[in-house]
Amino acid sequence: MTSPELLSLIFFHLTLVFFVLDLANAQGLKVGFYQQTCPSAEAIIKNTTAQYISRAPSLAPALLRMHFHDCFVNGCDGSVLINSTKKNQAEKDAAPNTSLRGFQVIDAAKTAVEKKCPGVVSCADIVALVARDAVSMIKGPSWSVPTGRRDGRVSTAQNALKNLPSPFSNITQLKASFGSKGLSVKDLAVLSGGHTIGISHCFPSVTIRLYNFTGKGDTDPTIDPNYAAALKKICKPGNLTTIVEMDPGSSKKFDTDYYTMVSKRRGLFQSDGALLSESTTKAYVLSQISSGSTFLNDFGPAMVKMGQIGVLTGKSGEIRKRCAFIN
Repeated sequence: MTSPELLSLIFFHLTLVFFVLDLANAQGLKVGFYQQTCPSAEAIIKNTTAQYISRAPSLAPALLRMHFHDCFVNGCDGSVLINSTKKNQAEKDAAPNTSLRGFQVIDAAKTAVEKKCPGVVSCADIVALVARDAVSMIKGPSWSVPTGRRDGRVSTAQNALKNLPSPFSNITQLKASFGSKGLSVKDLAVLSGGHTIGISHCFPSVTIRLYNFTGKGDTDPTIDPNYAAALKKICKPGNLTTIVEMDPGSSKKFDTDYYTMVSKRRGLFQSDGALLSESTTKAYVLSQISSGSTFLNDFGPAMVKMGQIGVLTGKSGEIRKRCAFIN
C-alpha cells in the first residue's frame, strides 16, 4: 500500500470514529458518561453479568435480544423492563416479548449499582451495557457503549406489537421497520446476524412457515427443502414447547455461520430468508461467507447506532429506582 493510500485509509477511519462520537454527543450520550458520578458503574454491571453468564451462557442471546426489543419500542429507554399493572398491559407482556429472558440479570445489576451510587445509573443504560458484556463474554465482539440514557415512563403492549420487527416480515417490511428507526439497509443485514446465537420456540415463528405459510397448509417455498424436512422432524404442528437453534450447530458461538446458513436458504425465520431478496442485504450475506468477512467488526458499530434510537437524555424521563417500576 502506498503512503497516500495509507493516509487516506487512516483518514477514513478517523472520520468514521468522529462521526460516531459526534452522533452520540448530539443525542446526549457519550462513552464514559458515569466517569464522574459513578466511576465503578460499568465494572459493577460487567461483574454482575459475568456471574450469570458463567453459570448460564444461554442468557447471552436473551440479553442481546432484550436490548433489541427495548430499542425498537419507544426507543432505548428501558420500557421493556416495566411490569404490567391492572390498568396497563406493558411491553413485556406483548406476545413477541413473553419469551424474553434475563430480567433477573438487569435487576441484579441495578441493585448492585444502586448500593454504590443511588439514583445515578439508568436501567436503559444497564440494558445496553449488559447486552455488550454478555456478547463479549461468549467470545463475541465488544464495543464501547455511549451512555447517558434516561428511563421512560411509558410501556404498552400495543406499542410493542406495532413496532417490533416480526419473524414473518418480508424484506419490504424489514426495510421500513429499520428505516423508521434511522437504521440503514446494511444495519439490517448486520443486526440480523445477532441470530448467530440463541434459540427459538417452534411455535409460531417456525411452524407457520413450515405447515401453513399462506394459510393453505403449505411450506414457505423459499426455504431449502432438506432444511424444511429436518425442521419438520423437530417442530410438530401445535407443539408449543419445543425449541430449535437459530443457527444449527453453531448457536452458542458468535460467528459468521449464520450468513452461511442464510446463503443456503436455511435461515430459520422468514425474516432471515428475506435477506436474499434484496440486492444490498444479499450482497452482505454473500460477502460474509468469504475470507473477507467483516461481520465481527461491523456488529459493534451497528449496535452503537441502534442503541441511540429515541433515547431520553438530560432532564427527560427519570432514573428508576427499580427497573420494573416507574418511580
